Amino acid sequence: MGEGPLHIVLFPWLAFGHLIPFLELSKSLAKRGHHIFFISTSRNIHRLPNIPLPLLPLIDLISIPLPPSHDLPDDAEATTDLPPHKVPFLKKAFDKLDQPIAEFLERASPKPDWIICDFAPHWLPPIASKLNIPCAYFNTFPSFFSAFAAGQRSPEQLTVTPEWIPFPTKVAHRLHEARSLAKLLSDVNASGVSDNYRFNSVVKGCHLMAMRGCMEFDGEWLTLLPELYKKPIVPLGLLPPLADERPDGGNTNGMANTGHGNVVKWLTKQTPESTVYVSLGSEATLSNELVHELAFGLELSGLPFLWALRRKGEEVELLPKGFEDRIAARGMVAVDWMPQLEILACSSVGGFFTHSGWSSLIEGLAFGHPLILLPIFGDQGINARVMVEKKVGLEVERDEETGSFTREAVAKVLRLVMVEEEGKKLRETAKRMREVFGNKDIHGRYMDAFVHYLKDHMRCRSLAA
Repeated sequence: MGEGPLHIVLFPWLAFGHLIPFLELSKSLAKRGHHIFFISTSRNIHRLPNIPLPLLPLIDLISIPLPPSHDLPDDAEATTDLPPHKVPFLKKAFDKLDQPIAEFLERASPKPDWIICDFAPHWLPPIASKLNIPCAYFNTFPSFFSAFAAGQRSPEQLTVTPEWIPFPTKVAHRLHEARSLAKLLSDVNASGVSDNYRFNSVVKGCHLMAMRGCMEFDGEWLTLLPELYKKPIVPLGLLPPLADERPDGGNTNGMANTGHGNVVKWLTKQTPESTVYVSLGSEATLSNELVHELAFGLELSGLPFLWALRRKGEEVELLPKGFEDRIAARGMVAVDWMPQLEILACSSVGGFFTHSGWSSLIEGLAFGHPLILLPIFGDQGINARVMVEKKVGLEVERDEETGSFTREAVAKVLRLVMVEEEGKKLRETAKRMREVFGNKDIHGRYMDAFVHYLKDHMRCRSLAA
């Protein structure tokens, strides 16, 4: 096994749901004395949260300009900057980073021991192979989604549990999710390739797949992956963030610190475990009609709530007329980014209404909060179903074909999860999850084992076929 610090290049896809886990991995590796080169585009590097001072000498943030594109607005360098139909053009511009990345790797001194990349740069493993640098794929999606998504499947097939899952589970996509996911993954988009092609090329060209998971929570799913993907699977632990340094889409557009202070001050005045924190992430978007239905559901529930609501544009009326006046005594709406971990840590927060992104689920359960689940796209439907099976949350009831929901459905699940006797066991189970999700020792051991694996295999310079 190699001695001394490793030199590792990390290169995430241009979405904050990927950039932030890659940064958390960078920090975890740097804490163990390894030197990190974290590569992204200029604006994304600027929008990353501050790195703790003791780690600054070990994490080099490498800024490479995104090649200009007439298909993209100025300064659009992450998916959060774009409507969904423009994201393929971001992938097209991203693919033009191949030459600058190759030049950086050729010049790097000392030569990197590993490259850890995301699903998107299908062109990177061949570059790494020419330079005799082993590649690892950091899969930021959870093991259950990855197990479910193995192989090409039609929308109809996605609505049933695949035959290769050997244990009892009812996890499957809803029809509206299956249709959009199948199209997203299999269609050749404006970038010239499909997302399936990107993913399969990266998996094929990498020596291992690193997963954000742990045997204590998702072990039954993790154990399926080596056979499904014909690769070594190395769990990293859950990478729980240690402090609220997360912009979830960039701190340049967030609220001022005084706004954050007002929110936390308001929360401290609420009764312990009484308040629902509502956040649908930085990229998941609902139609304006469904945003209004959610608002009416929050109002109808009668519960105190804090809603971190992402602004969609000045021309859109975000909330129903008179809504903020009617709920002023027990609710607060904060537009744009909020300090999510600081909010989840408040004793008054008793539940987390979430889009079911893996990072948000990890954060919510790290504080023992029961989950109210409203998945919107991608892996979120499968994530939500697993949380229901694990008895830590409940989904908002929705139309199978369209994904629409009613205010009554929102109010019903909120009250069940937060206050009704029927939800008591769920609340207790979620609280117990702190023992796993908030346990730094458990996740530290996974990271130590990952480093050991990298050192043990760093001289395996031939990439998997």
